Amino acid sequence: MAEPEKKRLRTTDAPFVALGPSGVAIRDRLKRLTPEDETVLRLVGEHLGHLASLDLKTRCADGLAHTNDTWAARKQRLTTASSSRWAGAITKATHDQWALSRRCQLAHIQSLETGVRTLMHRLSQPIGAKGTERAPGGYRSKGEWFHKSRRLTALEHRLDQARDDRENGVVHVVRGGRRMLNNRHNLAAARLTEIERRRRWEAERWFLAADGESGKLFGNETIRVTLDGEVSIKLPAPLAHHANARHGRYVLACRVAFAHRGREWADRITANRAVAYRIHLDVARGRWYLTASWQRPVARTIPLETARAKGMVGVDTNADHFAAYRLDTHGNPVGEPIRFPYDLSGSADHRDAQIRHALTRLLHWAKGCGVAAIAIEDLDFTAEKTREKHGRRKRFRQLISGMPTGKLKARIVSMAAEQGLSIVAVDPAYTSLWGDQHWRKPLTSNKRKTTRHDAASVAIGRRALGHPIRRRTAPPPHHRSDGVGHRTVQADRSTRGREEPRPRIPGPRTRCVQPDAERKRATRTSKTVRDVRSEQEWVQNSLLLTDEERWA
Repeated sequence: MAEPEKKRLRTTDAPFVALGPSGVAIRDRLKRLTPEDETVLRLVGEHLGHLASLDLKTRCADGLAHTNDTWAARKQRLTTASSSRWAGAITKATHDQWALSRRCQLAHIQSLETGVRTLMHRLSQPIGAKGTERAPGGYRSKGEWFHKSRRLTALEHRLDQARDDRENGVVHVVRGGRRMLNNRHNLAAARLTEIERRRRWEAERWFLAADGESGKLFGNETIRVTLDGEVSIKLPAPLAHHANARHGRYVLACRVAFAHRGREWADRITANRAVAYRIHLDVARGRWYLTASWQRPVARTIPLETARAKGMVGVDTNADHFAAYRLDTHGNPVGEPIRFPYDLSGSADHRDAQIRHALTRLLHWAKGCGVAAIAIEDLDFTAEKTREKHGRRKRFRQLISGMPTGKLKARIVSMAAEQGLSIVAVDPAYTSLWGDQHWRKPLTSNKRKTTRHDAASVAIGRRALGHPIRRRTAPPPHHRSDGVGHRTVQADRSTRGREEPRPRIPGPRTRCVQPDAERKRATRTSKTVRDVRSEQEWVQNSLLLTDEERWA
């Protein structure tokens, strides 16, 4: 009888050290603004926002026919209504927004193509056909098959429209956000009144951002912040009569002081290096904020061998917590597992604060452990959140959609760089499955309950260290039966079944004791027990006598 074919495992990518951050952004509140200051900020933001909307409309109309000449013509028209630097900032922001829309358009097309392929495959299967781990089966009933066939037609129509738009260079952009635009149709669900929604919509469409220039005074001529925190703005030409300083500038009555990275910011503006500024209004709180940002060279990553030199902290990302476990250089768990919970319910600001707080605690704990790197999974659930793949499993789709994979990658790299830690990204394939299989039971005791997530963090750390996930290790070379021969060489990563346990062989693994040692030990008399044979009458066993002695 033929043996059943084993499951084919997909190849796993090698771990790598993630690149460091390439930019910095800090923020401070503009306190104690006078009513005149707020009036001027609103006028400038509204005027420049109107120019930015017109420029974006022109850029979208140009499409793929955009050239440097059309860019120069747009900038020249904006200069007459503002200034040359404001015009440069507006056109650059327009190009960035158009390019982002093109990337999102491509991602949308790829998502539609994946959905169409999945629907076509499932519709081609017989009704009720079971699927496999790699391909879904057919639909459960004729009614579900009919509804999915209609959805396939709708997705194919959307895909054709998206492909036509991409070929013609057409993008759909909403300044202020599509969500805020559509909230006007369901104000009750958004918990907003018409006046509140209108204020937020207008504030999102304002434009009060200026790129920095190296070599200019304090790194920015349009929005200038001095070393003592004085903020001044170069007013556009139609609003120059509101100036309260020389050269058409308006100086705000408040002062800013960046508590975070203040010294780094001060060093940049003292050396007249470029710093970009953005002023925005939080309508819900009624507060004005100033954000400063600048670029810096990408931090050089350390070699992977250096990151492994002091061990590793494996981190398993979940929907409500980070599960972490410290491992030594040999891949052995050290100490106790630890969890860093977070709550992703509520507003976006609350979720962002929860992620930052959990990452801060994780990084401080990892730094206290003395390791040089943290191992995380290189997660990407783009193809896992579609309705076509998981069907009725709505709660599962919501679960994986709630995992902060994109925000986690961006934040943990930048925050770890400030703590002097590196991030090692590993392939997430089978980490939860094999971690639970090989590490959950051995790490569980009467005083410690190891969860599946704790075991997965051990598997992630071992993969980052270059060790196999399974616990089995070979004995020392000189204690093997074949010396340092081929018998105990570990299987290659591509070998099927390498994660399975070894077959049972009688006797100890080190082969230093004979297999029947237990039987001999059981019949042996202890030396500490008093010899009782001297007190008994000695009788010769007839089986030990020869024939001559027996008949003598």
